[in-house]
Amino acid sequence: MKFWLLTAALLGSAATAAPLTVTILHTDDLHGHLDPVKVGEGTYGGYSRQTTLVRKHTAEDPNPLVLSGGDTFQGTLFYNVYQGLADVLFMNYQGYQAMAVGNHEFDNGPEALARFAQKAQFPLLASNLDLSAEPLLKDLIKPYAILNVGGQKVGVIGAVTPDLPLISSPGDNVKMLELMASLNNSVKALQGEGINKVILVSHLGYTLEQEVAKTVPGIDVIVGGHSHTLLGTFDNKDFPTPEGPYPTVVPNPDGNRTLLVAAWEWGKVLGRLKVTFNDAGAVEAFEGNPIVVSADVAEDPTAKRMIETLSVPIAALRRQVIGNTTSGLNGAREIVRKRESGMANVLADAALAAGQRAGAVMAFVNGGGVRSSIDAGPITFEEAITVQPFGNTLTILDLTGAEIKQALEHGVATWSENKGQFLHVSKGVSYTFDLSRPAGSRVTAVTLNGQPLSDTQTYTVAMNTFTAKGGDGFDVFKNAKGRRLDTGTLDVDLLVNYFKANPTVDAQPEGRIVLVNEPK
Repeated sequence: MKFWLLTAALLGSAATAAPLTVTILHTDDLHGHLDPVKVGEGTYGGYSRQTTLVRKHTAEDPNPLVLSGGDTFQGTLFYNVYQGLADVLFMNYQGYQAMAVGNHEFDNGPEALARFAQKAQFPLLASNLDLSAEPLLKDLIKPYAILNVGGQKVGVIGAVTPDLPLISSPGDNVKMLELMASLNNSVKALQGEGINKVILVSHLGYTLEQEVAKTVPGIDVIVGGHSHTLLGTFDNKDFPTPEGPYPTVVPNPDGNRTLLVAAWEWGKVLGRLKVTFNDAGAVEAFEGNPIVVSADVAEDPTAKRMIETLSVPIAALRRQVIGNTTSGLNGAREIVRKRESGMANVLADAALAAGQRAGAVMAFVNGGGVRSSIDAGPITFEEAITVQPFGNTLTILDLTGAEIKQALEHGVATWSENKGQFLHVSKGVSYTFDLSRPAGSRVTAVTLNGQPLSDTQTYTVAMNTFTAKGGDGFDVFKNAKGRRLDTGTLDVDLLVNYFKANPTVDAQPEGRIVLVNEPK
């Protein structure tokens, strides 16, 4: 290193030709999870544990860069209370150096994102947004930033999912730009300034990020987000099977390699990639794997005190009245796993209401996703959480009528076993099943607004992400080839928003699900 510093002093501009090793520490899709979350038998994440790891590695690792793949907003009561301002305190304290703007950063419009950006001590980036007509954001979000790392300049570009207008609330003044052209323009602008090491902080999702790596020359590393993707190797029975290697190596059109990394969700892991660039700025060597943010990690004492202080108003929110029911909403386990239920109808209608902007015409709710009833009287936020405790989110799927019928067949195939796969449907949808018939051929009619479903027509359906990803055995959803939008909107927020829009809710069974030949 001393040799290169001496060379830089003697040759001036030749400093940019030196090899450089950088350690990228990264997160994505934190979604307001200041507190740890339970996964399997353990608890993972939490900003105080994460702070400990970030501070340790920024102190010990060569040339650390702390980056975010976006979606810090939305997902816990901390977000409902603070709208991202709690999160930015921790991001500043941990020393983040750049962040991709995620779709959820727009959930409360440009105003909430502007407040966050004004507090952030790091740049917010999105190259594929035209913000020239949005006065609140045009000076706060940039296409790219130039960071000084180890005495050299590193370009960091941002990108947000092209589905932003469908799944969030950016407002009329925020316009999308064509993704690949925007990225190309930013890379060329950086190269025009003599910068040959380029990192993309991306809120595009793992599949589209691989397409970017194959398509846009000059991107060396992509720090991903949006798809909540776990990459790497773990000896941990609580974790799901990773979706790919860490990093995922993709050949770039410039003849070099692009390294693609992601850090799952909610701060359960901290991404850590060590990469060496050669004197031409290409990736020469790399190593890394996400670090598990487990209960074994000590809590940073300052961060812990911050969380304790920020938690005080959360208790008051739990007691907040959000609606009313005069008759109560039945979500009893023995009902929701076998027949139509008022509580399940409300959840399906809430999912439909949230999905209509993205074109949803119907919604499904699995019986296992309905966890409680609500008694007659005022409805509190606490009760909504009891009904929807999972932290699940909403997915929009394009399905054929044949796929929908296959899913409904799966839902009633194990009817006598009281399983969670029993499907509830939103208003306007009805289906009939005959229990005297064998599993796989029990559904005898399915209608939407009184018309039979066509096997070949495509319908846009809202459902929770657990089900959409194949939970409860719904392989038909997991393997569906149609459009798939993971909105990231939290299940409890769907329900709370529905109650607020409908101040008194007295849903009862109304013939959406018809049983024929039920055994005595």
